[in-house]
Amino acid sequence: MKNKNTIIKIIDLFTDNTKKFLKYKGLNNSGKSFLYTIVASFFIGSIFFIAPKLVILKNNLIVKSIEVKNESKTNLEKVLSGKNIVEEQDDELDNIQIFEDIFQYEDVPTSTVRLSASTIKQLFKETNYSLKNVRKDKVVKPVNLELLPNEMKMIESTEERKSLFIQIVLPLILEENNQIKFDRKKLFAILNRNSNSKSEKKWLNMKFKQYGVKNKDLLTLKIRMDEVPASLAIAQAAKETGWGTSRFALEGNALFGQWTFSGEGIKPKAIDSDKSHKVMKFQVLQASVRAYFRNLNTHSSYRKFRKFRADARDNDEILDSLMLADYLDQYAATGLEYTKILKKIIKQNSLQDFDDVKLLPNSKLMKKII
Repeated sequence: MKNKNTIIKIIDLFTDNTKKFLKYKGLNNSGKSFLYTIVASFFIGSIFFIAPKLVILKNNLIVKSIEVKNESKTNLEKVLSGKNIVEEQDDELDNIQIFEDIFQYEDVPTSTVRLSASTIKQLFKETNYSLKNVRKDKVVKPVNLELLPNEMKMIESTEERKSLFIQIVLPLILEENNQIKFDRKKLFAILNRNSNSKSEKKWLNMKFKQYGVKNKDLLTLKIRMDEVPASLAIAQAAKETGWGTSRFALEGNALFGQWTFSGEGIKPKAIDSDKSHKVMKFQVLQASVRAYFRNLNTHSSYRKFRKFRADARDNDEILDSLMLADYLDQYAATGLEYTKILKKIIKQNSLQDFDDVKLLPNSKLMKKII
């Protein structure tokens, strides 16, 4: 009704102006009537042709404006409140969007050199990077290696091999957690503002895609965009690679045994004839770590994992890797037995000592966080 009244007002305005125009031109009554009829008919026809399109455009603009505003307002209280959390949306994932930033690792030219185990040990010694110091000082030096040494299998001492593996993967895991920590900080800062800039909206849209959030649901983004305890990530990497000795880890930088049914991957030697999966391979170790985090934070198999983590956050509790491990029974075919093995690895190797350590800053990102 409101749109109809608007059109009538436009027609009345046009009629008055047309009459004034004809009077100004001094036309007789018959000429005025004839010309007036032609012009008015053309104008009215144009109005009724164009008006619906204008109304649709107007409504679309208003709806889009309301959507952006309402999402921020209605979800802000939910996101910032620490109680009665609503479960995340169950969206169908678009793997291309979710792993887009991970695929970019494959497109960047690299001059990666695989260092020997002895060279890596010397590097750690020169930088005073040891697990003993990490446990004591709760600080990790940003020594990020891109490849595992080929000699992992040849290290006879089990403890020595485990220590070297942890030293290599720990900074990579902390780097990913720090990136997520920074993103969460930025998310809450955006939500606390009454209005957001174009760059902030663009950033939000990018994160919605990365975390598979289809309807711009901020609560779902908040649940999915979160950290994974370092001890749990180390335990899974250790289990999936045999502490860095597996073919998938050495040939494809695959630390977490993620499957793929298309694209690049390494085919298992003992695969069943009715299965066609491959193990995803990566150009660098950091890409494998990011893919693992993205997998836990988006796949429907780990929905309960994310729910438990979100509840812990809302209750101001620490993220306990031993409790979170219980919700990873779908990560492997062995189910609950797999979760028991993870918890055993965490306990036997005192991996929870690394859950509260910090990565020394080597970039602007780290400086902002600390």
